[in-house]
Amino acid sequence: MCAVKIVVDSTSDIPAEECQRLGIEMIPLKVHFGEETYLDGVTIGPGNFYDMLEASLVMPTTSQPSPNDFLELYQCILDKDPEAQIISFHLSSEFSGTYQSAVIAKSMLEGEPDITVVDSRSASHGFGAAALLAAEMAREGASKEQILEAAYRLLKGMRIYFLVDTLEYLQRGGRIGKAAALIGGLLNIKPILTIQDGVVAPVEKTRGTKKAMNRIIEMLEEEFGRSPVHVGIGWSKYDEHAKELLARVQEKFDVRSVRHVLIGGVIGAHVGPGTSAVFMYKA
Repeated sequence: MCAVKIVVDSTSDIPAEECQRLGIEMIPLKVHFGEETYLDGVTIGPGNFYDMLEASLVMPTTSQPSPNDFLELYQCILDKDPEAQIISFHLSSEFSGTYQSAVIAKSMLEGEPDITVVDSRSASHGFGAAALLAAEMAREGASKEQILEAAYRLLKGMRIYFLVDTLEYLQRGGRIGKAAALIGGLLNIKPILTIQDGVVAPVEKTRGTKKAMNRIIEMLEEEFGRSPVHVGIGWSKYDEHAKELLARVQEKFDVRSVRHVLIGGVIGAHVGPGTSAVFMYKA
């Protein structure tokens, strides 16, 4: 049976030690602070990133890996095992050109290697969970077809809700208008956000974090009821709200596993420190 190799980009927020344990290959996106460029998760970790973000007078920018970056990685995998089958999971194509870079790299390889590039239409653990499942199945000897079927099912069933501590970073990154950010701050409005059809979308506006959390739990109950679920809890630097959100989830749901997710620099550049997120899918 051909070996199935899993590739992700750094916005999957899978820790390096987990990638090493499961044999996942990770390709980093880039974070730019002025003239300085860092490799997400390689030369800058989440801790350093958020310290720099709060201290910096300039808004960091991000960029995707080039097709050549992917080409080198895919070729390295194939040099070690010419018969390898590759599944490459990536950040939504609506957020980044990362997926397109991977597709271009695939077309540049000779011999039509068996590579499937997946546009997750998601971000962070929203697709990191699918890549982790894929890697576990590959290690157990599942076929590529079985792995893809399970991964796509997970991606389709994943629900994501998140709260930002401040609207400042979404405004600075051009996601919302300056007036909306100002009014939101003055009125303590906490929009509940999700990822829908590959883009960030508002769900509801609430007054205060506690009401927002209550509403998130209600929406998840409507979706999952008492079905057993897997949960990811994400945060960016400050985890107080994430801990409270997790406690509420564990009270209400039949939770089979919990994964703690520290949101990395590329996603963090757009949501800022103090973001909390819940990722949920059926067990």
